[in-house]
Amino acid sequence: MLRVGVMVSGGGTNLQAILDALDAGKITNAEIVVVISNNPGAYALERARKHGTEAVCLSPKDFPDRAAFEQAFLEKVDSYELDLIVLAGFLVRIPEEMVKKYERRIINVHPSLIPSFCGVGYYGLKVHEAALARGVRVTGATVHFVDGGMDTGPILLQKAVEVKDGDTPEILQRRVMEEAEWVILPKAIDLLANGKL
Repeated sequence: MLRVGVMVSGGGTNLQAILDALDAGKITNAEIVVVISNNPGAYALERARKHGTEAVCLSPKDFPDRAAFEQAFLEKVDSYELDLIVLAGFLVRIPEEMVKKYERRIINVHPSLIPSFCGVGYYGLKVHEAALARGVRVTGATVHFVDGGMDTGPILLQKAVEVKDGDTPEILQRRVMEEAEWVILPKAIDLLANGKL
C-alpha cells in the first residue's frame, strides 16, 4: 500500500479529486495518510478532516527563518514515512534537501502543458492569464516529478484542454481543472501505486 502525503495551500479541489477517486476505486493500492498545508485557513484541511485524514498546518510564518521552517517541514514529512508526496496546489518551494531525499517520489500538477507557461511566477490564475494573452488555442495540465528546478522535472502525464472564444482566466482555470487536473492527477497516483509509471 502506497503511503501518500498531499501538500496543499488553498481550497483543495485537486485533493478532493484524489479523495473522490480513492472512494470510487479509481486509485488502488494507495492511501492518503496526511494532508499538509502552509496556510491555516486552507479549506483543504477541512476536506481532509471530513474524509478522516490527518490534517496538519506548518506555516513559514510560525518560524524565525526559512531554514527553521524547512527543517521542521522535512522532519514532519519524514515522520509519516511517505512513499509519495503529491503537490496539489502547494505554493511553497520544496526544500532542496527534501527534493534530493524524495527523488522521484514527489509529483506536482501544473495547470499548463509544460514547457509552456511554467516556471517561476507561473501559478494559479497567472498561468491562464498568460495562455490567453499569448492566444493559444490549446492548453491543459501536466503531472511531473519534482526536481531541483521549477516545473522542470520529468513529465508523467499531460492532458490537453481547448481554449474557447470568450474565455476569461477564471473560466479557463475551471475547465483545465475539471477536464485535465482532476483526471490526470488521480490517474498518475494510481499508476505509480501499481508500478505502471
